[in-house]
Amino acid sequence: GLLQPSTGSVKVFGEELTGINKRAGYMFQSEALMPWRSALQNVIAGLQYRGMEEPEAKQLGEEWLARVGLQGFGDRFPHQLSGGMRKRVALAQTLILDPDIILMDEPFSALDIQTRQLMENEVLALWSAKKKAVLFITHDLDEAIAMSDRVIVLSAGPGTHPIGEFVIDLERPRDVAEIRSDPRFVELHQQIWSVLRDEVLKGYQQQKKIA
Repeated sequence: GLLQPSTGSVKVFGEELTGINKRAGYMFQSEALMPWRSALQNVIAGLQYRGMEEPEAKQLGEEWLARVGLQGFGDRFPHQLSGGMRKRVALAQTLILDPDIILMDEPFSALDIQTRQLMENEVLALWSAKKKAVLFITHDLDEAIAMSDRVIVLSAGPGTHPIGEFVIDLERPRDVAEIRSDPRFVELHQQIWSVLRDEVLKGYQQQKKIA
């Protein structure tokens, strides 16, 4: 709902979308934390915009900070938190609104591998508790396979379009680090990479021309 489609239409749960999609929550690659607000105040911002009373919003905010492992950090400001902790605040900020659809655009790409795997497992745990619809954009094939039920491969731009779709039939619950040694994971990785390889090379060549 942030942009109007140039052609066609957008439907959410069978209904045509008009205005902002209030059933979706967004978590982007770059943080949307407000530097003048504490972690708790950032988490409850959306609830406040919806008109929830302050005491109720704060109670929910504290509960969500605890769920993402930040109990006791509610009074810290973003500059006082590590990159991984700020991502946890952003995750709580998104999920506290209980969206039916969660849109995640490379949310963990800037994190070190250990923190990234912890965050991925947290998302999986939170997802398994409520079974929300999650659309997760990533350039990391391991991340895509480890977290997903379905992986859709897009062509290199411009004019990107789907060129492959794979069902990820790995058992749940999963640990994103341990699942990488599963023989089926290795098999899926080889299958998807065979489709993705040429597109990665195309994208690389395009970047070289621009540079």
